[in-house]
Amino acid sequence: MTRRPRLWRWVVIVWAAVVAVAGGLTWLLQDSAGPQEPKGWAEFSPRPSLPEGWEEQCGLATSGPADEEAPDALCFIRTR
Repeated sequence: MTRRPRLWRWVVIVWAAVVAVAGGLTWLLQDSAGPQEPKGWAEFSPRPSLPEGWEEQCGLATSGPADEEAPDALCFIRTR
C-alpha cells in the first residue's frame, strides 16, 4: 500500500516540473515569435495616376452648361 502514494507523488512532481519548464519556455520565447522588421521601404503614391482617356471610359466626357454644378460620380477603372 505504501508504494501507491509514492507513485502518485512522483507523477505530480514530474507533472509540475513539466508545467514549470513549459511555462518558462513560453515566457522566454514569446518575443521571438513577434513580427519581423520590414526589409525596406516600398515606394507608393497615395494618389495613383489615371490612364489617358479615363474621362471617356467613365462616361464623363459630355459637357454641360458651365453655370450648373457637375454631379458627383464614382468611376472604377481597371488597369490590368
